[in-house]
Amino acid sequence: MTPEPNTEVKSAKTGISMGALKSRQPAPPPGRGIRQTMSDLHTWAGLLVGWLLYAMFLTGTVSYFRDELSQWMRPEVPHRQTLPDPAVVAQSVANRLTTLAAGSAQWGITLPTERNPVASVFWRTAPVPTGTGNTPRRTFEEATFDPTTGETLGTLGTRETLGGDFFYRFHFQFHPLPVLWGRWLAGVCAMFMLVAIISGVITHKKIFVDFFTFRWGKGQRSWLDAHNALSVFGLPFHLMITYTGLVTLMAMYMPWGAQTALKTPVERAELAAQLSAFPAPGKATGQKMPLASIETMVREAQARWGAHDVGRVTVTNAGDAAARVAVTRGDATRVSMSPQYLLFDGATGKVLEVHDGVGAAAETRGVMYALHLGRFSDLQLRWLYFLVSLGGTAMVGTGLVMWTVKRRTRLPDPTRLHFGFHVVERLNIAAIAGLSIAMTAFLWGNRLISRDVIERSAAEVHTFYWVWAATLLYALVRPARRAWIELLWIGAAALALLPALNAVTTSRGLWQSVTTGDRVFAVMDLALWAFAALHAWLAVRTARHRPKTKPSRAALPGKTTSPASGSATVNAPLGEDRA
Repeated sequence: MTPEPNTEVKSAKTGISMGALKSRQPAPPPGRGIRQTMSDLHTWAGLLVGWLLYAMFLTGTVSYFRDELSQWMRPEVPHRQTLPDPAVVAQSVANRLTTLAAGSAQWGITLPTERNPVASVFWRTAPVPTGTGNTPRRTFEEATFDPTTGETLGTLGTRETLGGDFFYRFHFQFHPLPVLWGRWLAGVCAMFMLVAIISGVITHKKIFVDFFTFRWGKGQRSWLDAHNALSVFGLPFHLMITYTGLVTLMAMYMPWGAQTALKTPVERAELAAQLSAFPAPGKATGQKMPLASIETMVREAQARWGAHDVGRVTVTNAGDAAARVAVTRGDATRVSMSPQYLLFDGATGKVLEVHDGVGAAAETRGVMYALHLGRFSDLQLRWLYFLVSLGGTAMVGTGLVMWTVKRRTRLPDPTRLHFGFHVVERLNIAAIAGLSIAMTAFLWGNRLISRDVIERSAAEVHTFYWVWAATLLYALVRPARRAWIELLWIGAAALALLPALNAVTTSRGLWQSVTTGDRVFAVMDLALWAFAALHAWLAVRTARHRPKTKPSRAALPGKTTSPASGSATVNAPLGEDRA
């Protein structure tokens, strides 16, 4: 028989048994729990695309008032107390398009509303070849028309601008990036945001208790409390807005199901009819036929939906016997973006199809789309959307700042920042304080760039990006704390002076707006001052803030650190820090 091992062997030096020695050894570290893992996921999902998410949130927030912003950026368009008749406007603009866009395969006329007093138009131009063997790329032109005269605003001396549409297009496709690239990038960011929200809920065990906890002036603790409160306050909205944002472009992000299930052109056309109110241009016959009365077609739609519930008129193959006209219902009176339209024979004016409903899946998508855009909302609900979305912007911003605040307290030597910390800190400054300045510069450019400049709307966009790049350069060359304070003060000054610039360069200053009942211009000036005050308050708070950092190890009495161990400590935060 093999003898049993002697477990009572004692150490020759200590006289303590080996079993006792083993029991005194430190227990192995416990495995990482689900919350710790989710915490890591929450931190990195938010950090890696946090700067783009902040920009998407802020530009999306102001886009809830993009029509009002467009009004403010076209001060030459007079304030109107009454809404023009959509049927008359549609006919007037269509008459102009027969010469301006002659030969175009498709027009789209967005009719004026109470919030948008002009008619916005796009039309297809000849396809552009993209290379041998590739499908030519479709191109479009666009213009804005005066609803009274039916002329483009440019010919009437109105400044050329994208208005609030710039922030709207930046929000989901990072205009002027190529559309597909921009939308894919926005989709990736939205997916990261969705992961960050879900992992954040799992991480914070007492998240609803934390909502009622705010410890003022406690440095890192205050940032975390603010981040938790903003997250919980708008959690349903943040979850809804992120998920529905992905749904709006789901056909582009995940086309494989439709490609697999729908084989024939007819099936794909049926799917398109469920999702879009833009009928694809059919094949022209070559037989010339004038368009029937657009006004009569719109009147028929008004009789069905209401006098001011017609949103858009789309015409394909105008002037041909195969012309079609789709009159689409507006979005303001229903909580769905599913297409509802009347399809007319463009040559005879006869109704060909009444498209007043879609399937359950398409209707679900339409409701989610409408919840994301909020176009159905009245003034009070739109302000609620704006404020909660602004809270979401602050949530992302506080999360980014908290990353640096927390790690700064753990640095072995606060004067020796590692590269990753340096990058995040400077990008935070440019993304948060710099973006405010860039957006304000876009509005300053609208007032200062001459109306005679060629491609003036592009010049306004260039102003935005050049100023944003300048703030990044400023953040790189200045000490971080000084850069925060100075850029916030610059933003506050730019915002505060903008109403004065508006009063000097236009005839629609605050006093004139109040006396004429021009609510849009008056509220815009007051909102700019409110945001200026917010930036000034942040600058003051930042100036008074004194970060709590532990002393450098080298400065501690009796402490000596070898170069090798010091290097290991400096690199530790990248791998060990947890949010």
